[in-house]
Order: sequence, then C-alpha cells, then structure tokens
Amino acid sequence: MNTHKRTFSQRGLIVSCQALEHEPLHGGDTMRKMAIAAQMSGAIGIRTNGVHDIRSIKGAVDVPVVGLIKRDIPESDIFITPTLDEVKAILDAGADIVALDVTDREGRLDIACELIAYVHQAGAAVMADVSTFEEGVAAERLGADYIGTTLSGYTPYSPQLEGPDFELVRQLSEAVNIPVVAEGRIWTPAEAVKALEAGATYVVVGSAITRPQLITTRYVEALRKLIP
Repeated sequence: MNTHKRTFSQRGLIVSCQALEHEPLHGGDTMRKMAIAAQMSGAIGIRTNGVHDIRSIKGAVDVPVVGLIKRDIPESDIFITPTLDEVKAILDAGADIVALDVTDREGRLDIACELIAYVHQAGAAVMADVSTFEEGVAAERLGADYIGTTLSGYTPYSPQLEGPDFELVRQLSEAVNIPVVAEGRIWTPAEAVKALEAGATYVVVGSAITRPQLITTRYVEALRKLIP
C-alpha cells in the first residue's frame, strides 16, 4: 500500500490500458506492454483496470498509475470501483491514484465521501469520474484530487454526445481548483489538443490507442461507405 501520494509531473497525456474479459487483448502481459510503449512515447501516466494489470503495470513503468476495478453489481448502474472492497484491492495492487464513480445516483456521493477519505488515509490520491458539472463541483467538495469527465454520456441525465464533452471540461476548469482530466471519446490528436485548450490539465486516451478492435471498426465502417 502507498505511503505517499504520487502525482503527475506535468500536463499531458494519460494512456488508458484496459481490456475487458470478452476482448481479445485481455489477460497475460499485453496491457503491461501497452503501458511500457505509452511511457516510451511520452505518456505522463497510465490508467488501468483490475488487480492483475495494476500490479503488472506498476512494476513496469515509472509514471503514476491510476487504478480502477470495473464490477457489475445486480440492479446497480455503478461499475467503476463501486465499493470499499475494490478500493482496498486497488491500493494493495500499488496504484498511486484510485479512480471511482462520483456521480449523483444511488446515494453515491455519500459513499464516495467515505471512499475518498479511506484512499487518503492510505496515502494515495483519488480521481473522481463524473458525468456533469454539478458532480464535478461536488467531487471537489468531497476531497477528490482530480476530476475526470469520464462518465459524461454514460449517465442518462448527462449530454449524449458522439464526441468529447469539451463544454464540461471548460465549465469545470473555470470553476474548480483541482486538475480536470478530459476523458471520453477522444479519438484524434486534434481532439486531445482541444481538450487542453478547453482547460484540461490532463487528457486520457484509451480506445484510440490501446483497443485495436475498436480502431479497426472505425476504419472498416468508414470504408464501407464507399464499397457497394
């Protein structure tokens, strides 16, 4: 378990190295190799899912690692680090920063307050994944160290956009005193730049870098428009 918070050294790109159980890159050392490649190319942090990949990546890179555990709970929409059990597992795996859902649903804000306090007592930091401006402001009030726009579009009451929620990044950057992390549907370098211009301190890119099945799908669908 961490004894002190490790923070990002500068503004820049955090690469999300994640593969779910049903995806072809899941398991083994694939995500560790992805993380090494990302750091070699200038990433200032890694975000990853699951104890195995957190521990493996933490031992392979010397940039901060953001850890989370995605878990489906019956009759609940909360799946990013939902309970204290996941928080403890993430910390035991060595993550510097714990990412967790800080949305205003299912009494989550009260739960998040307790989880944030626990993470801080363990000497690590918290990235609050939110979907709206109000949730981001609440996350700062609860003590989060970073606010990620990760869940914009993934709650029924947040904007359902095809692209990144730049407006949410801008609003939060103007209102809070902690770093804003732009995340979600960022597919191009130009969009990453636009996120920084909107006020983000960090930009997380995952699918466009580390999920080849989704990258391939975008190319195939684009070409099909010209193929009879």
